Amino acid sequence: MRHTRRKFLGAASAAACLGTFTLTHAATFPSRPVRLIVPYAPGGLPDTVARIVGRRLSEKLGQAFVVENMPGAGGAVAARALARAAADGHTFLVTDGPLLAIVPFVMARPAFNAQKDFVPVSLIGTAPLYLAVHANVKANTLDELVALAKAKPGALTIGSAGLGSIHHLTAAAMQAGLGINITHVPFRGSGQSVPAMLGGHVDMVFASPPMLMGFVQTGQIRLIAVNSAKRLPQTPNVPTLAEKIPGFDFAFNVMVFAKPGTPQEVIEKMNAEIARVVKEPEVVEELQRAGVDPIGAPVQQTTAAFRSEMQRIAAAAQQAGLKPE
Repeated sequence: MRHTRRKFLGAASAAACLGTFTLTHAATFPSRPVRLIVPYAPGGLPDTVARIVGRRLSEKLGQAFVVENMPGAGGAVAARALARAAADGHTFLVTDGPLLAIVPFVMARPAFNAQKDFVPVSLIGTAPLYLAVHANVKANTLDELVALAKAKPGALTIGSAGLGSIHHLTAAAMQAGLGINITHVPFRGSGQSVPAMLGGHVDMVFASPPMLMGFVQTGQIRLIAVNSAKRLPQTPNVPTLAEKIPGFDFAFNVMVFAKPGTPQEVIEKMNAEIARVVKEPEVVEELQRAGVDPIGAPVQQTTAAFRSEMQRIAAAAQQAGLKPE
């Protein structure tokens, strides 16, 4: 009995200490500036989102949320920076899901394993891409574009932000779903592919709303479809590709990740704070202006969304015929 009682008291004491440890982490976070690592150069969508959300988190939590841009090597530079950081919740990665998912399909020796080296913290929102065509293309609707592509296989061209980009993979999945053949022309980012379309060097592109809307208004391009599951409120007359291809959804996720070993209570607190921030009217307006539909999903939903995106990207990579180099 005495032995059993000692074991019980010891276990109770350990539980109490663990509870205190857990509460201390949650109560003191953040205790110093928080790093938000972005695997892209300044000005890209994840960078814009990190700055919008980080600024508001700084105001709410009383610590600076500092965006650090670390582009290069398909996300490997940023991944290494996260791996070297302490797992205490003061360093996070802010990126789009496809960047992490595509690595095994384009690199023979990936620098990281997306499902083992990153812990999903928050699904900030989703970012749709429009399929836009140059005004000279003889197609005003998706049906007309499909008919044109089938009449002249390979004659039409589509620019992308690069091999393995979400723009490329969306195009590959679209062609497979519609049974058409359009020639892919990769560029180094949408900053090159959109001007190429405007100059008539390619017939169409997938791109984010902010990059296209000004040219839609001037009549230089037309929006033919959107790659999200549902039509967007700002363009209710633009159909989704899902209306022709059941289940099609390539609007990509903008997410926050932590290093494995980060205390769960810190992850939950960060998740809750982001969820509150992205529902604030001013933040919603800023994110929507950047082309992001705010979500602020719970941790479990965030994890499920990341796994689903990994599966979608894997299928699209196979359709695109990507091979590790």
